[in-house]
Amino acid sequence: MFFLLRLAVIIQATWLSPLSTAESIAQVDKDSITFSSNQAETTVDIIKKLTTQHFQKQPIDDALSQNLLTQYLGLLDPTKSYFLQEDINEFQKWKFKLDDLLKSGDLSPGFFIYKRYQQRASKRLQENIALLESGFIFDLNKDESLSIDTEANKWQDSTKDSDNYWRKKTKEAYLRLKLNDKDPEEVRKLLIKRYTNLKKRIHQSDSEDVFQLYMNALTGLFDPHTSYLSPRSMKNFRISLSLSLTGIGAVLELDGEHTTIVSVIKGGPADKQGILKTGDKIVAVAQKKQDFIDVVGWRLDDVVELIRGKKNSLVRLEIVPAKGSITGANQKIEIVRDKIQLEEQAAKSEIIEVPTTVDGNNHIYKIGVIEIPTFYLDVDALHSNDPDFKSTTKDVVRLINELHTEKNVDGFILDLRNNGGGFLQEATMLTDLFIGKGPIVQVKNANNVTSRAHQSRSSIYYNGPLLVLINRLSASASEIFAGAIQDYNRGLIVGSKSYGKGTVQIQLPLKEGQIKLTESKFYRVSGESTQLLGIIPDIELPSPYDIERVGESALKNALPWDTIAPAKHSIYWSALLKNPPIDILRRSHHKRLLEDPDLVYLKEELSLIKERSSIKELSLNEKKRKMQSQEYDNNLLAIENKRRKAKKQKNYVSIEEWRSEKNASKDKNKDEDQRPLSEKDLILYEAGNIFADYLNHIFLSSEKQARAR
Repeated sequence: MFFLLRLAVIIQATWLSPLSTAESIAQVDKDSITFSSNQAETTVDIIKKLTTQHFQKQPIDDALSQNLLTQYLGLLDPTKSYFLQEDINEFQKWKFKLDDLLKSGDLSPGFFIYKRYQQRASKRLQENIALLESGFIFDLNKDESLSIDTEANKWQDSTKDSDNYWRKKTKEAYLRLKLNDKDPEEVRKLLIKRYTNLKKRIHQSDSEDVFQLYMNALTGLFDPHTSYLSPRSMKNFRISLSLSLTGIGAVLELDGEHTTIVSVIKGGPADKQGILKTGDKIVAVAQKKQDFIDVVGWRLDDVVELIRGKKNSLVRLEIVPAKGSITGANQKIEIVRDKIQLEEQAAKSEIIEVPTTVDGNNHIYKIGVIEIPTFYLDVDALHSNDPDFKSTTKDVVRLINELHTEKNVDGFILDLRNNGGGFLQEATMLTDLFIGKGPIVQVKNANNVTSRAHQSRSSIYYNGPLLVLINRLSASASEIFAGAIQDYNRGLIVGSKSYGKGTVQIQLPLKEGQIKLTESKFYRVSGESTQLLGIIPDIELPSPYDIERVGESALKNALPWDTIAPAKHSIYWSALLKNPPIDILRRSHHKRLLEDPDLVYLKEELSLIKERSSIKELSLNEKKRKMQSQEYDNNLLAIENKRRKAKKQKNYVSIEEWRSEKNASKDKNKDEDQRPLSEKDLILYEAGNIFADYLNHIFLSSEKQARAR
């Protein structure tokens, strides 16, 4: 299956040691990195395209120059732990000059700053290696801590301060590995190997790497989706989209020195395996039964190369789970590589039965659930006039026919959770099935010209009860569909606030490489942008995603939310219900949040995870760290046993017993999972309850109207 690469900073974060200003340039390698005339010409071309074609008309002036310096230093040293304050002071000489230099193609400040970074990294890594090789004993009984609050961190003032900071950082790495049941001598050897590899890699960076980093510091000031792709990155990106490649089926990005899971591709090996989640960090990779290779600090493309492999081959990952990743134990998982098939990402259906009480009588609703992982279209088959070409809309039509006509379901839930978008044409055509004729989305370009070309042109295909389920990873085309359904009042939108990606990018050629540039924004028919705020559900469900860390609003320099004139459109629910009882549905949902054991557990678990992730500093005392980890496990076990007690189930006597049973259930094939829906997919289960309440109201309203007649 193919492996998606997320564009990220090419230069990995590495550990740096203070050098005096006088030592700086004298220690540059003989093969010192310099920029080329082609890169200078490319820079001028990038400036021209940014200022004339980007949606946000931002001048290249002194204000941008100041922000560029800050942005570039932040990309090189996001934790403010590498450069000294004296370096930052020295770099201020370019504070208001970078704009003019870039316009003329002069890249010397960007390369100068990178060389300083390279020097400090090399020296620091060597000092760390020497410290570990000397047999230095870390005092794990000492009561001290390491700040991990990158926003609050400041540049180190002196060599002494920097040395103390890095002693703590190395000690924390040592302690974390030791707490994951590694032998102290094995830990020492592993860290020496890690730092040796980092030192080697820092000197493998070339002019193309530095240029891409500097240009992305610039493009990132316009918005987070505008970026420069070097020739090497373009090649990797094309490879990553090839169906001939196999891997685990996940989107990765480089977050500091860690390779992090952005999302898991539906239907892929990692999704089927069921353990890997958004936010997990990959710290080591192994082939089959070979030894693990530590990948902390590696370049993203090098980590991908390790994970990518032949179909049906085994890759093992050591991860730091996103849940409880601060002090919790690492986890080792096995995934069999495979190719992704279009069929595996195709829309799928199931029927869930929801018991309820209608007018004092027990009743069971049959609800058709259609899961849409992405908005897909087999373009090649379409262009070759193949009548059997695959598309989201065609598949959904078939599933509606099967469930509504043949199985007589009472209504439909369209599940768009984790749907990151896809073909806009498919989102438009899918909306067409449910709203009839009318506008679906508006697009405004950089010249303030608004287009309403994306229209629904057919009569309603299905006009019965409808609920759309979204979450924080529902983005782009998903937001266009959900926004139209909400604006037309065609159905209920339930879940958590969506991603908020409401911009359109184009790729333009350059002298060297390409620029991906934001040229337009999406707007709902109501006139509201989907950008930044996303789609706010009618009824909000608990979400495992921290809105401050996941989504467009968590990205630097995201374009703002705004509005334009609304497009004329219909306002209706369905032929069955004109006035949806939103307040009634919300009250019923909130009652279940307080009383349903599974929902209570979910809320308490998410609260515990949020509290844990808000930790700003780590204790470097081994006993305290063990106590913190044990306390977290005990709290999790307590709320799990509270849930089991409410459901009249036997309590777990230990965290080990609970984990053993959980791991055993994860090893089962998802299709063979016999657990109740409330445990397999609590969010879908609650969406079913909300939909049942909605259907009750329809039934009672219809009965009332019938009696009136």
